[in-house]
Amino acid sequence: MKEVQSESSQEFKDSWLTLDHGVRSGRYTDPEFTALEHEKMWRNAWQSAARLDEIPNVGDYTVYEIGHESALVVRVDDETIKAYHNFCPHRGTALGEGTGNFEKSRIICPFHGWRWDTAGSCQFIMEQNQFRDGQLAKSDANLKEIHHQVFAGFIFVNFSRTPEPFEVFIAPVKQLIEDLAIEHMRPIWWKRVVAPANWKVALEAFLEGYHVPATHPQLEKPGADFLYGDDVSGSQHFAHHDHLYEAFDNGHGRFLGGEKTPMAGHTTNPESAIDAMADRLNLLVEGMDAMILKEDVALVRSFKDKEIPEDSSIGKEYVKGLYANAAVEGRPMPKLEKSVLDQWGGEVFVYPNLLILPQAGNCMMYRIRPNGFDPDSCIFEIYSTKTYGENAEVPKAVVKEMDDVTDPEQFLQIPRQDFGNIPRMQKGLHTSGCKQIWFANYYEKILLNFHQQIDRYLSL
Repeated sequence: MKEVQSESSQEFKDSWLTLDHGVRSGRYTDPEFTALEHEKMWRNAWQSAARLDEIPNVGDYTVYEIGHESALVVRVDDETIKAYHNFCPHRGTALGEGTGNFEKSRIICPFHGWRWDTAGSCQFIMEQNQFRDGQLAKSDANLKEIHHQVFAGFIFVNFSRTPEPFEVFIAPVKQLIEDLAIEHMRPIWWKRVVAPANWKVALEAFLEGYHVPATHPQLEKPGADFLYGDDVSGSQHFAHHDHLYEAFDNGHGRFLGGEKTPMAGHTTNPESAIDAMADRLNLLVEGMDAMILKEDVALVRSFKDKEIPEDSSIGKEYVKGLYANAAVEGRPMPKLEKSVLDQWGGEVFVYPNLLILPQAGNCMMYRIRPNGFDPDSCIFEIYSTKTYGENAEVPKAVVKEMDDVTDPEQFLQIPRQDFGNIPRMQKGLHTSGCKQIWFANYYEKILLNFHQQIDRYLSL
């Protein structure tokens, strides 16, 4: 295999290399590689720190942490968000932890009582004349801002002093995300758990649909029957064969199911097509409770009492029904264009660690990041979101901390199936025999693109 060449490639350990058709296993297991990622990549990459839903009220704040970096993200007023390095310039005390609200929009250090407004201006220094021989001005102690950008309901931050322009970073997927109405998505639930694997192992589990027949056999029964059957000598049609994959600049990517998906009303049993589509979608309701919701399945089943026009299809009627109901409710929806509808049930990947899985006016999102500097641990978050009608009460996004990825009371079937693989991958990567892993040329092209982008940061 040919090695990826970069200015710093000679400094890399052999076990860190990105290859033409895969990567070396040390990228997932070596603490030194994890430290290099924090130094070169996480401090320089734009990353989603929060959703606006987390800080809906004036004075609300949330803290985002990655490695040693800590961002204090604050709502200053209805229109203004600020992000600060989370420390007091007096003695370094972290000014915020978790989430909360700064009463009266005042940020007060719990150690010695220094005070700022939420716009970052220092208002009070106790015994100010004791500092710098009486020459310390309040402006010398203003909070230090972090570059940030609000986009599609996300608050992105970049810890670099001179980051690349956000518009350049997001350009390859900007229109895709805007057309899907992601900025209008609001929380249904949000869960977070520490998973026993490298953050890249967990992330890569969701960058392809190649795993579905084996990992989620209930979602692709013909493929699963073949995989777990006795005859593997012939060819077999798997649903992922119809998936379209694209790798973009800046490490981003996407895949979509094409035209032969249950979301589009495609079924191999036309005599019971309505039930087949509804049953398939209901597997996602029962197995995830995100992206597909109960009301979506109920809409499909309602077609059993109606005649489908000859020039239409179940998929088309499903879309018409969704948009008609949304119009009545005043519920924002994705742009009504075929290229946008084709993305339903697929995924948009925003480098380095955000995954957006849209369906109609709903969206499931994943955010996965390192858990400190431990290469064998990551923080894994799942968001279930949807758009709400204009008169609906929208809940504030509040994370539910989970502690057991195998517990059916905490996670439904589909995430438990995925979590079942993730620790096993991490275990296998540590074995002495596992020197490198292979990526499929097409089905896993986003994975290779992802690693190549990491290497671009590491060459800085």
